[in-house]
Amino acid sequence: MMPDTTFAIRPATPADITHIQSMIVELAVFEKLEHLVVATEEKLHEGLFGPHPACEAIVGELDGEVVTFALFFHNFSTFLTKRGLYLEDLYVRQTHRGKGIGSRMLKHLARLAVERGCGRFEWSVLDWNTPAINFYESMGAEILPDWRICRVTGAPLAALAQS
Repeated sequence: MMPDTTFAIRPATPADITHIQSMIVELAVFEKLEHLVVATEEKLHEGLFGPHPACEAIVGELDGEVVTFALFFHNFSTFLTKRGLYLEDLYVRQTHRGKGIGSRMLKHLARLAVERGCGRFEWSVLDWNTPAINFYESMGAEILPDWRICRVTGAPLAALAQS
């Protein structure tokens, strides 16, 4: 980061929804998954700030401009019998990568996990995203080779629920 710049991390507010939504779309395009995005600002607002929030978010501002976000929630480990912090998405706008912003966001979330007494801090990474894998490993993350994500969504979810 340049010495004349100011970077600050803070909890997201409803005023950040537009920024977060646009970065979600940028992330989906980067991951070649834009066809899966059905998120709207209204749904995002409900998930973050509705009567029963499903998740939390932090944003990072560089000289007052929102350039990164992280969306996360708590899960629970039966083995540890402790909450965990699960990072759903972390995104840094492309023009601001390589400035240490991602590492500052991860460190902030790790501190938050420790403060909240979490036993784990976890997230997923696409297997083809070698730069991200290398970055996460450099931050101390262990890439678990034996685990695969299982997902049921849409019509298969409805069918499973009715079976």
